[in-house]
Amino acid sequence: MVEEKGLIVFQDRKIRRTWFNDEWWFSIIDVITVLMDSERARKYWSDLKVKLSEEGFEVSEKIGQLKLVAEDGKLRLTDCATTKNMFRIIQSIPSPKVEPLKQWLAQVGYDRVEEIQNPELTQKRMKELYKAKGYSEDWIEKRVRGIAIRDELTDEWKKRDVGSEREYAILTAEISKATFGMTPSEYKEFKGLKKPNQNLRDHMNDLELIFTMLGERVSTEITRKEDAQGYPQVEDAAKRGGRVAGNARIETEKELGRPITSTENYLSQSEKKKQKHIEMEKKKL
Repeated sequence: MVEEKGLIVFQDRKIRRTWFNDEWWFSIIDVITVLMDSERARKYWSDLKVKLSEEGFEVSEKIGQLKLVAEDGKLRLTDCATTKNMFRIIQSIPSPKVEPLKQWLAQVGYDRVEEIQNPELTQKRMKELYKAKGYSEDWIEKRVRGIAIRDELTDEWKKRDVGSEREYAILTAEISKATFGMTPSEYKEFKGLKKPNQNLRDHMNDLELIFTMLGERVSTEITRKEDAQGYPQVEDAAKRGGRVAGNARIETEKELGRPITSTENYLSQSEKKKQKHIEMEKKKL
């Protein structure tokens, strides 16, 4: 079984999911596709909704339309259900795969509950995922630490009447611009990352991660020290924290004689490793 934040694989078939209202919601179309081995999952789901309604299952109340990444890379509204409601839906689908899928869904839910009770399990799973993708142990440690620093920062924002995703995005952009001279969206373009589901930080090198952490950590410390309240004060702390990291980056670049920011991404690194492996194999022949 392979897991990512918005994607999980069951028997070599991808099932999209998202964390909403403190629980996993799964794409119904993806689950039906797995069970039926059919390309007509949407038509099947349309007919099944009628059948479920006739059986007393309140489809409109128990099914949510949430944004998931579609095949074209764009976020689109998709019918989703919680683990509990997904169990009810698959009971109405005649397929020999129903029982294995039910056990799989139950395990996914159980693992998440365990992770909530013991955050170390989340970090362990995350490290295993990055390791499977080919990242080095040293890079993984920085990435995991960066996630913890980011979480601390957003927790501070929540305490200070800054809670919307839009405000988070603006504040994050302010820190990034002050640190690197680019907003996250500009940085992604700089690195050649075009898909919405490509996480910028997963494509940063060690120094890029370090300066990202510095900007966010200093922003947290300033916010706490001055007990910033409300968006304007929190924004000021974010800009100043980013400037501290930006100044440190500039000084580092002077010492190294090269820029910290790099167009290289993990995709290009993977290609280089692949090419190096091919060359080594050729030498053996």
